[in-house]
Amino acid sequence: MTETYNENISYSDFRRQLIEWYQAHKRELPWRESNDPYHIWVSEIMLQQTRVDTVIPYYEQFMRKFPEMEDLAYAEEEEILKVWEGLGYYSRVRNLQAAVREVVEHYGSVVPDTRKEIEQLKGVGPYTAGAILSIAYAKAEPAVDGNVMRVLSRVFCMEDDIGKPQTRKKHEAILYELIDKSDPSSFNQGLMELGALVCTPTSPGCLLCPVRTQCLAYERGQQERLPIKMKKKKAKSIELESFLLKTEKGELLIEKRPDKGLLAGLWQLPVLEGRFDPGERQQKLAEKYHIEAEPSAANFQVKHIFSHLIWEIELYVGRANRNGELPANCRIIKAEELEQYAFPVSQQKLLNHCLEEGWL
Repeated sequence: MTETYNENISYSDFRRQLIEWYQAHKRELPWRESNDPYHIWVSEIMLQQTRVDTVIPYYEQFMRKFPEMEDLAYAEEEEILKVWEGLGYYSRVRNLQAAVREVVEHYGSVVPDTRKEIEQLKGVGPYTAGAILSIAYAKAEPAVDGNVMRVLSRVFCMEDDIGKPQTRKKHEAILYELIDKSDPSSFNQGLMELGALVCTPTSPGCLLCPVRTQCLAYERGQQERLPIKMKKKKAKSIELESFLLKTEKGELLIEKRPDKGLLAGLWQLPVLEGRFDPGERQQKLAEKYHIEAEPSAANFQVKHIFSHLIWEIELYVGRANRNGELPANCRIIKAEELEQYAFPVSQQKLLNHCLEEGWL
């Protein structure tokens, strides 16, 4: 690939314009206060599929709790899940802990500074590797995420579907030529910031764009149409019933989700999949949880949307008595002990409603 991937674009002007804009307009974010690779690593894992404003308080709390890699490496899983509670995609923090432990034990607590080594760590893909290497180690490595692909698709007027792996590879190849080798950190962060603040998915702010003169899509009036991305399949909808079941002492039943799969290892109120009449509901609760209960509908529903499915949860409330040994994944706890357990967002909504209604 030559210095000009497209003859209408000046790579040197693009670099200069982007970096000058970034240094003048970059947001003040807590992870930008340090070039420590561990700090950069944590922030990039948190930022995957999550808005910056959402991440900021989680990042600050996480770094207070686990300021050094050793703190995270040997923390109890329940402890890290509680700090991560509500951030979603919980496999991210499990993989992060496993990878940090490997760095502590096999790399002397020094995050590797080569793409080959860092990509072998659990949960570290090409984007995260490129971000850490360029921001923490000033290495001229590309970091291609959705924001970056959107910017490049418009600048180079690319028709490739950004949802396909080969398109990411194509963007990486362009960036190896385009990246500013004297300041790869500002360059990569500038691209990310441009995509987040100006070159947005809809209604891009082209008149505010520092690289507008280099953008082929703007020149050709194609910026609203690009990038190309095929629509995902429609998410599957699943009906669930969830239960606030209290004993005579006012304690409640909770259960831990399986160690693998969606929301693995998190806690929840008892859940049945489907919709049932009172007799069926009572029988299924007895079979699954070894309890006697006749819960009634609480006229409260939660819809929680994942990338591939939708949970439609109805809340039921009632008394419960044991009818045998509880399943191994269940506990009877006091209401004030709820804070010790990590619950997914959908369950937090149910519990908050129960608190508002005075049921807890």
